[in-house]
Amino acid sequence: MKMLFRKIAVCTAVCTFVATAATAVQAAELYVMSSGGFTAAYKILGPKFAASTHNTLDTALGPSMGKAPEAIPNRLARGEQADVVIMVGYALDDLIKQGKVIPDSRVELADSRIGVSVRAGAPKPDIGSVEAFRQTLLHAKSIAYSDSASGVYIQNQMFGKLGIEDQVKAKARMVPKIPVASVVANGEYEIGLQQVSELLPVQGAQFVGRIPEEVQSVTRFAAGIPVGAKHPDEARALLRYLASPQVQDTVRATGLDPVAAP
Repeated sequence: MKMLFRKIAVCTAVCTFVATAATAVQAAELYVMSSGGFTAAYKILGPKFAASTHNTLDTALGPSMGKAPEAIPNRLARGEQADVVIMVGYALDDLIKQGKVIPDSRVELADSRIGVSVRAGAPKPDIGSVEAFRQTLLHAKSIAYSDSASGVYIQNQMFGKLGIEDQVKAKARMVPKIPVASVVANGEYEIGLQQVSELLPVQGAQFVGRIPEEVQSVTRFAAGIPVGAKHPDEARALLRYLASPQVQDTVRATGLDPVAAP
């Protein structure tokens, strides 16, 4: 009987070791680069994926474009390795054209619209119509917008569409690297314009609403796998999960508009 128990104990120990070793072999550390617009959703969904797959996610945040060293294209240009990049769709398409991202790995994740933020406790301005929004910007003491896709549109097109480009030139500034709502929260700027999903999480600022649809710009966020990724199979599993129907309620709750899963 003692011999039987000894054999059972040995078998249990061996089986436990084998199972642990198998998990260690199967688990992968995925390096993810993500831009701001999808970050709030990713911070919720990423840990759920990691828990269900036993993979770990090492994440670097940075804009989809621009001159900042943290910008995803600049990271890749320096030779930084990544298994997944999450970014503005047209910026991802540029990387595909450059041969830096695998073409058939591309998945579409969500649409992002521009919103308005003011300091917590401040009166909410009227942005309910194009004219009301125009007057709000004209009367604002200062305006901040991002250095990513929404900010490029605001600077190069939206002010012109509203016919206020000259009037706001001296008081409107592009804010690099940091969330626009953070400089609104500290009182540095009165009005902040950025993608809704990036405005909502900032403490000390309050979300006013989306800008009128007539002057809105919709940014499609997408993801892909860089050429030379160390864990392409696990990366594809992450992309399938982020684009799956079961996560769309979370995506919507972070201020994004879900798109049909591929």
